[in-house]
Amino acid sequence: MKTKLIFMAAVMAFTYTAAQKNPDRNPQIKLYSKKIDSIVVSEKSKMNAELDIVDKDFKEKKITSEEKQKQRLEIASKYQQTINEKVDAQQSELQSATKEMVKNAVFMDRDSANGHRNEMWVGLNGLNMKLGQNKKKSPKHSLQTVELSASMMGSGLTSKDEPFNFYDKNSDTRNTILNSSQMALRYEGQVGGFKSPVFYRVGLGVRFDQYVPKYGKVFKQEENTLFVDDFDRGNLRKTQFNNTYLYIPVDLRFVLNPKYLEYEGVQYLDNKKRQLSLVLGIYGGVKVGSVNYIKYSNENSKRIVERERIMDGVNDFIVGGKFGISYGSFKVFVQKDFTPIFNDSAVLKNKYGVQIGVEFVNIIF
Repeated sequence: MKTKLIFMAAVMAFTYTAAQKNPDRNPQIKLYSKKIDSIVVSEKSKMNAELDIVDKDFKEKKITSEEKQKQRLEIASKYQQTINEKVDAQQSELQSATKEMVKNAVFMDRDSANGHRNEMWVGLNGLNMKLGQNKKKSPKHSLQTVELSASMMGSGLTSKDEPFNFYDKNSDTRNTILNSSQMALRYEGQVGGFKSPVFYRVGLGVRFDQYVPKYGKVFKQEENTLFVDDFDRGNLRKTQFNNTYLYIPVDLRFVLNPKYLEYEGVQYLDNKKRQLSLVLGIYGGVKVGSVNYIKYSNENSKRIVERERIMDGVNDFIVGGKFGISYGSFKVFVQKDFTPIFNDSAVLKNKYGVQIGVEFVNIIF
């Protein structure tokens, strides 16, 4: 009897949890769990009332300790039997609900148990994910998305006269392949009707730029002036100049080979298909901080690390433009700062930033 009650409690807990997580999957399970809850609460309340009377009689010395224990066991056994009998009366309802739940578990796709489908894939640009994509919804829901993107970039400096001379040998900094990154949370919506191939994006993100001076040189600041000079305090191990920005990107995306589908008599652009797109955008950012990192060794120590906050030479605001191409999960772009990163207090040959990058993480919610 006790084992049966425990089994029924476990089934009730399982079915109740399933009903709570999936309230629309099987209303019978939810109704059954509510009835069982009602039975247990009601009978337990009656049992506690009788146990209180026994405890009162014992305190008033009307019964002995042995009689108290005997009466409590009899009361508990009585209500246990009552609960079991009332639960048994609901067996047919439980069997019907359980059969429906098992049917759903067998025939429904594991990822679509809630009508949703999670996707993850690795493309040439890294990790891509779609979370909670509902297959039963209208295609118009895929035309409005919230995305978290992360990009790796090669960042360099150019002059005003040669804005796209990315590998300028006369620059004070090296031309490295991957030395910057950015991350943004952005919303994308469709411009025009459901067949329109034009989308807009707006978001909020963080951009991290790194500039490494030519070999044997470091950034220095003296008397409100920022410049690059030889390092003369030991053996230089590593150095980089870090700029961090909080920025707002605004993009227009043009689908060049749109594909369509029909749903309930209406045609939609199928935003889930692999399509070739052109991206044009602008962005504006505010500087959060600038830090000069130097790691070196000398006769006194093999590892000395300095982090110096740069107060002069860097503009507080940047504005720029972006051009990109994407096909499915593969996305590459070039973005150019229209305003110089470094101001008149910086003695540098090139002051305008330019980045070539690829999105390596794209998570669609």
